[in-house]
Amino acid sequence: DIMMPKIDGYEVCRRLKEDEATRHIPILMLTAKSKVPEKVRGLDTGADSYLTKPFDYSELAAAVRSLLARRNASMQLAQKEKLAALDQMMDEVSHEVRNPLVTIGGFARRIGKSLAEDDPNRKYIDIILANVASLEKMVTQLVAMKSAMVSNPRPADVNAIVRLALARFDRRIKEENIALSLRFMDDPPLIPVDHDNLVTAVANIIENGIEAMESSSRRELSVSTGMEDDRFVIAITDSGRGIPPEALNNIFDPFFTSKIYGPGLGLTFARKTIQSHSGSISVQSEPGKGSCFTVRLPSKPDSL
Repeated sequence: DIMMPKIDGYEVCRRLKEDEATRHIPILMLTAKSKVPEKVRGLDTGADSYLTKPFDYSELAAAVRSLLARRNASMQLAQKEKLAALDQMMDEVSHEVRNPLVTIGGFARRIGKSLAEDDPNRKYIDIILANVASLEKMVTQLVAMKSAMVSNPRPADVNAIVRLALARFDRRIKEENIALSLRFMDDPPLIPVDHDNLVTAVANIIENGIEAMESSSRRELSVSTGMEDDRFVIAITDSGRGIPPEALNNIFDPFFTSKIYGPGLGLTFARKTIQSHSGSISVQSEPGKGSCFTVRLPSKPDSL
């Protein structure tokens, strides 16, 4: 509402649009002021739409639905543009980067073998190899992004998918003393899925949870499967540092970097794969306490 005590609607609108954490929120102005200059001022300060009092509640509901639909369409378009740009660079980057990495890593290993165990230069070789491994992982993720679609469906159940994803981290979970809690639904039906990609997608989410707990004194990882409104639900909860509110909208973006998660494509691949199965992924997080990633997949084959 434009007319409010202490601060008017124009100022509220301006502040919302200036704040990175709230500028994406659609704003609908409600006011008894109907003159054109006042409407223009409202739109200039960032309002997305303008409704004059008195108004019909059905009109208000329609306006809100329209704003939300436009917002969702805008977000989907932005995401498609990001992924399209990523697709264009995948082949070139994977070729131009992978070959030099092989050379750098190969020579670093040869030099390392020629050094004595107590040679002070060995630590620099280890740093080079660690960074080469990190870049090689990123290139592998780039290549995998091109296959993050349902391309080879075969029957599987969500419990088996999750167990295979967890198996990739058996050793790491033990070495890092992570308390693992599992709760699986009984006898889930088989559905056609791209088995390998979906296992990798779930594994990427689990890996991010493990990485988020690296500096935590309490390391607990909880994984569960279940049903919710005719959809399979996979929930992965960690006791890590949590995700800052301002980062929640960006963690699935390609190469997004935060203090908790390094740059990469793991969550981007996960979302793209899950969406290609007509599913969704969401996250809830509380800084200092941890995060919960929730994957929802259709339980009926014709929904895929």
